[in-house]
Amino acid sequence: MKIIAVIPARYEASRFPAKLMQMLGEKTVIATTYQNVVDTGLFDDVFVATDSQLIFDEIKNIGGKAVMTGQHETGSDRIAEAIQNIDCDIVVNVQGDEPFLKTEPLKKLIEVFYQDLKKEISLASLKIKINEDEEIQNPNNVKVITDLDGFAMYFSRSAIPYHREKSLPVSYYKHIGVYAFRKEALLKFSSLEMSPLEKWEKIEAIRYLEHGMKIKMIETDFIGVGIDTPEDLQKARTMINSSK
Repeated sequence: MKIIAVIPARYEASRFPAKLMQMLGEKTVIATTYQNVVDTGLFDDVFVATDSQLIFDEIKNIGGKAVMTGQHETGSDRIAEAIQNIDCDIVVNVQGDEPFLKTEPLKKLIEVFYQDLKKEISLASLKIKINEDEEIQNPNNVKVITDLDGFAMYFSRSAIPYHREKSLPVSYYKHIGVYAFRKEALLKFSSLEMSPLEKWEKIEAIRYLEHGMKIKMIETDFIGVGIDTPEDLQKARTMINSSK
């Protein structure tokens, strides 16, 4: 199988515009993410897909590969445009604002497809257990519930499941926005209309579920820093400084 990684990168993020071009140590956020993905050694190729000339030039200036795309509401739609004419079997989507993702979780995602001999799985993604109420209630954290075989049943910005029976313990899982797709599933996704449910929640993974595509969720214990706010950026800078 030919496996590539694509990093969708939008300059005008709604919550924190220009976040990908902020400095993180000696490099920008997007350059840090790109280099970390390349350094895993897991991929035949790594691209940034962007509608921003600034981000395109930033990646080219560090010797990386970038593809210009049109404007899209979701990362999956942007990646689908970018990979239409690229020869590959599996596409791994790494978020540009998740600069510290490690090799092991990515390896687990890729292994899903080597084990899926019947090709029943359209895509795989990551989840991590969360315990703090502030994290559980935070709408910036997308929560996921799965069936007994580990396939996603629903994603929400609300706290799911609802903990009505207080005598029983409940577990909450945060969705980490890293996906591995079969190329054909990704191209199919981009041809489908965005439903009201996806628009209400602002979660692209719902589109796959609504159209019957299976999403295998892999649990990880890796805690990175997704950069959604200036406060997240400061946390990431602290991580960089403490690792020196």
